[in-house]
Order: sequence, then structure tokens, then C-alpha cells
Amino acid sequence: MAIEVYRIDDRLVHGQVVVGWGQPLALGFIVLVDDQVAESDWEQDLYRMGVPPEMTVHFESVATALAHLPEYRALPEPGLLLAGGTATMRALVEGDAGIRQVNVGGLHHRAGRSPRLRYVFLDESEEADLRAVAARGVEVSAQDVPGAVPVPLSELLARSGG
Repeated sequence: MAIEVYRIDDRLVHGQVVVGWGQPLALGFIVLVDDQVAESDWEQDLYRMGVPPEMTVHFESVATALAHLPEYRALPEPGLLLAGGTATMRALVEGDAGIRQVNVGGLHHRAGRSPRLRYVFLDESEEADLRAVAARGVEVSAQDVPGAVPVPLSELLARSGG
């Protein structure tokens, strides 16, 4: 399987993804799944600027990502699939039984969200999405960088405060 990490991060492409995960895993590509970004050339251009030349970024809607996942998994270099929210990842998991692990890498403060870790804030619908993902047999954990200890979903949901 060429996709090494399935990550939820509301910042999408940024240094922690490109350098923090990209360098240790020697990522060759990122699949950014976001229905809005998939329709916006200027947003795609902005995200491309954050990716080094040796790395490719593919922009997909949920529907096109599900159609292309087998092709990405067949690529020889490792890749990272990046979703900006729990609902997008839930839709991907519900549409593809091949996703076995999901990394919650960053969901930041916004109105209605409660702190769980310094880099994970969740509202009720996001908690429900993550529980639904886990109910499909997918291992869900929070981990901002590869060297950090993963926090299992059960522990993440039991936490309050950062």
C-alpha cells in the first residue's frame, strides 16, 4: 500500500505535513481530499506552493478520491492522504474498506469545539464521525508528528482540556 498515512488536519498542507511527516516517510505524493479545494484552481495553486518539487500533490473531491484510491495505492512511492475534517474522512472510510488507520493530526480551536489535546479540538459531530470511523474497525489515534506518542481515540475522547 503506497498510502502510508491517512490524516485529518484542518490546516491541510503545511510544514508539519510536508517536513514533519514527509521527510521521515520519504513521501512522494500527497492526496488532498476536499470538495471545495478540488473545485478551486487558486486554492490548489496556494497549496502547491507549500510542497517541495520532489513531492506531488493531487487534489480530489471525496467522490474522485474514492475512485482513484486503488491507483494511489499502486504507486511505488509512499504517500499521505490528507482530509481537512472528520466528515470527509468518515465519507472516505465508509466508501473504502481499505483504510485501516486514521491519524488525527490537527483540528484547531473554533467556536463549538472542546479541547482534547493542544492540537485537537472537537465538537459533537466530529466526535460522532470519529466514533463511526472506529466502529468500522479503523484504528483512530491523534498524533501531531511522527515522534510523538499516538493517543488512542478512547483516550482522546475521554480528555478535556489541552
